[in-house]
Amino acid sequence: MGKKTDFEQTADEKIVWFAIVGTYGFWVLGAVYLVAPVIGWVLFVRLLSRQLGEARGPAEQLPLPLLAWAAAMGVMLLSLVIGHLDMGLGLGKLIKSSIGWAKGWALLALFPLVARLEIRPAVIYRAACVVCRYTVLFFPLFVAAWVLSLPTTLYVSPLKLVGGPGPEFFSVSLYELDPGSGAPRWRLFTPWAPALGMLGNLYFLCALEEQDTRWRRWGIAGSLLMIVISKSRLAMLCCIGLYGLRWVFRYYRHPGTYFLATPVLLLAGFLGGSIVEKVLDGVEAIKSARADSTRVREALADIAIERWWNEAIWWGHGIVERGPHMVEYMPIGSHHTWYGLLFVKGLVGALALMAAFLVSLGALLPWVARLPSARLGVSILCLLLFYTLGENLEILAYLFWPGLILLGRAHIESRAGAFAMQNRRQPQAI
Repeated sequence: MGKKTDFEQTADEKIVWFAIVGTYGFWVLGAVYLVAPVIGWVLFVRLLSRQLGEARGPAEQLPLPLLAWAAAMGVMLLSLVIGHLDMGLGLGKLIKSSIGWAKGWALLALFPLVARLEIRPAVIYRAACVVCRYTVLFFPLFVAAWVLSLPTTLYVSPLKLVGGPGPEFFSVSLYELDPGSGAPRWRLFTPWAPALGMLGNLYFLCALEEQDTRWRRWGIAGSLLMIVISKSRLAMLCCIGLYGLRWVFRYYRHPGTYFLATPVLLLAGFLGGSIVEKVLDGVEAIKSARADSTRVREALADIAIERWWNEAIWWGHGIVERGPHMVEYMPIGSHHTWYGLLFVKGLVGALALMAAFLVSLGALLPWVARLPSARLGVSILCLLLFYTLGENLEILAYLFWPGLILLGRAHIESRAGAFAMQNRRQPQAI
């Protein structure tokens, strides 16, 4: 996997570049789950060693949203400790869960912070497009594996002994069959197919920002392929929504937008009832397309809410618990970030994550018309918010970490822009 950039890279950028571009190589080794925590903490130590103790002006201090994410993830650790103590889970489980926190929730604070290093967004855009290119080129091999009825999973890497959520995070899967329809779907280097759809959406956003036309085409083709082969309903809806949001952010201040919007809104007013009915019918059709999956998700949510409310409102249960037979023994609170947070971290943990999202959105929204990085940052936040309704962010942070660096860059550039505007407005000394 040689160098595929037309610009020089700093040492920090090389770490990020090879971590992303080497995705398929790490997948063959069963090491994808381990790469993100390692480079996250390595880059964080590099940041501390480089900047700790340096005097910095107001414009160079950490933006408030990055501090909010760090504080929120600190609250997650506090909730974890108190939950373990309340439930009497013992020191061994506390240590194990703390290591899990360092490989999961902590990444949501670390990667936005390491955006302070010399890591240009263009490096991440190109690296994402390279992975998309490999996906397009390798996909015929995965289709052939299904046609030839090869084993769905070739092997599980011995690296699973390091510890992780499950063997699917260390397995090399060529394809999988939907239990309901028997149709093939692919998860590639992710633990399950919907996670591939999530990463496809992130890479789609990166591809749209790539300046080189050839690489942008590879990125768009590969990211859309990921979304389609995942057969994830949420991924397809998210892709449409994010592209529409991107268009609105770019042109909402243009006068022509309002001329176009006026007749559309008038028509929607006359046809509002039928439009709402069609939307509801579409939602039901999507649910019925995979009725068993929808049933399990709803049952998991009901169990999580009931047990949270009756057993551990404030600090949660401390750990994930296996569900009953009716939910196919899936972990309680999985498939939904907020239900999972309430069950494991309690109301305190859920409010901490919500506060971090709100602070980030509040800081970036005023800049979406001025800064492309702010538009991308808000799009990434919306992507994460969409997926809080269908996935657990903590468990997939090792996949979408490049988006967290881009989110951090958006906040840094927005803060720099705010100080630049403030300095222009100040009267010059005579």
